[in-house]
Amino acid sequence: MRSAPPDPPPPMHRRELFGTAAALALPGGLGWAAAGKPAAPGTLHEPARQVPVAGHSDVLICGGGPAGVAAAISAARAGASVRLLELHGCLGGVWTSGMLSYVIDAGKPGFNNELLARLERLDAQRANARQSALRNYLYDVEAMKFTLEDLCDELGIDVQLHTRVAGVAKEGRRVVGAFTESKSGRQAWTADAFVDATGDDDFAALAGCRWELGRDLSSEEPGEGCPCQPMSLMGVISGEPEMLASFNTGDGTDRKAALLAELKRAGITPSYTKPTLWHLGGPVAAVMLNHEYGVDPTDAAAVTKATLNARRELFQLATALRSLGGGWAETRLVTTAEQIGVRDGRRIRGRYQVDVNDVTAGARHEDAVCRSGFCVDIHALTKEQGDKTAYGSGGVKAQPFDIPLRALVVADVDGLLTAGRCLSGDFFAHASYRVTGNAVATGEAAGVVAAVASQRSAAPHELEWEHVAAPLSAVRAEAEALAAG
Repeated sequence: MRSAPPDPPPPMHRRELFGTAAALALPGGLGWAAAGKPAAPGTLHEPARQVPVAGHSDVLICGGGPAGVAAAISAARAGASVRLLELHGCLGGVWTSGMLSYVIDAGKPGFNNELLARLERLDAQRANARQSALRNYLYDVEAMKFTLEDLCDELGIDVQLHTRVAGVAKEGRRVVGAFTESKSGRQAWTADAFVDATGDDDFAALAGCRWELGRDLSSEEPGEGCPCQPMSLMGVISGEPEMLASFNTGDGTDRKAALLAELKRAGITPSYTKPTLWHLGGPVAAVMLNHEYGVDPTDAAAVTKATLNARRELFQLATALRSLGGGWAETRLVTTAEQIGVRDGRRIRGRYQVDVNDVTAGARHEDAVCRSGFCVDIHALTKEQGDKTAYGSGGVKAQPFDIPLRALVVADVDGLLTAGRCLSGDFFAHASYRVTGNAVATGEAAGVVAAVASQRSAAPHELEWEHVAAPLSAVRAEAEALAAG
């Protein structure tokens, strides 16, 4: 028999309600009491609580961008039950909610090839990637969303969108769970192995792991500001097809100087002095026209300000082009990305750090999960530098270099891998491997390793390369077969 419910608390008097609200609003308010003790001035006390476990999986992946989706797909194909948590309202991360529209360094076996083939079958690939040395290509953003989400559904991957990782549960050094916030409130998730594919290593940072950021900022030596590469907000414009095609960089021709001259002719100079237009076909083009400098990607207020500044600039630039008339007369800003593009986020401390010596020597590793073929691409760190030179190599000449599995295995906790641009590397190595073709390949490897770790009841760092190499090859062979149709 059910017991009677407890009596409800007495209603709060209107004066008491206002008094409580005032106490919470004042900087020195006492806030909520803990065990009869007032909160410290300027703080509120958050009571401890038991959080229900919403689900368990063999592998839990935080972040559904290029690395996270690849990790989920490969883990599922390796036989694991997989849960994928994503902050935004679609899968794909910078590809979709970031509207990147251009994939770089995708010429790698496995899911990179399968994805390109799937997009080609949908008539959603807009450049001849198979003639590009790095297999760079343009794609249709909505087709990318459809493809990734359809694949995850087909493989039975448990996806939850609109969900932010907010905490990590550990037993000693071992990660055992993740806490999230969403419309469902606070939830807990457990798994045998975890992958941080958040882009900025949010999960690993919450677990207390050491990290680096930009040129010289780290969790061990915190400083002011962010010596980081700038952020850019992608947009899509519409206009006369012939005019858009004449400024297209997607065919391998660099027309950035010509587009800059047009913007200056319209009386406006963009914050990015190498403005880029990719013609997506018909009256539509993707554009990257702006830079937001010195923004700390871990500071929500700073990222918000950068996003609003960038969106305002995109509108002004599109309006300026329309004012030129002629072939620009019908130009409109159609849409802007939901999230600003972050080039330079946290890089977590791994069991190996890929560094500038690996880049210049073209390092080879027995446990290589992929090879970065892209140049060192450093966008100017300040507006003053950007006005002179938008980007460069920092004097570092890159040779194609291997990314070893050890750089994906987090050093400071057990049971956690990282993938994508937030893996373990220094500033110069990151400036090469951060592009999304590498994010896919490292995510693919992390997913397989996590699945094998679950199957062997082991932590990733306890696995030998021989335990991983065959399953990774099998997963990539399956993707190649699907690419071939």
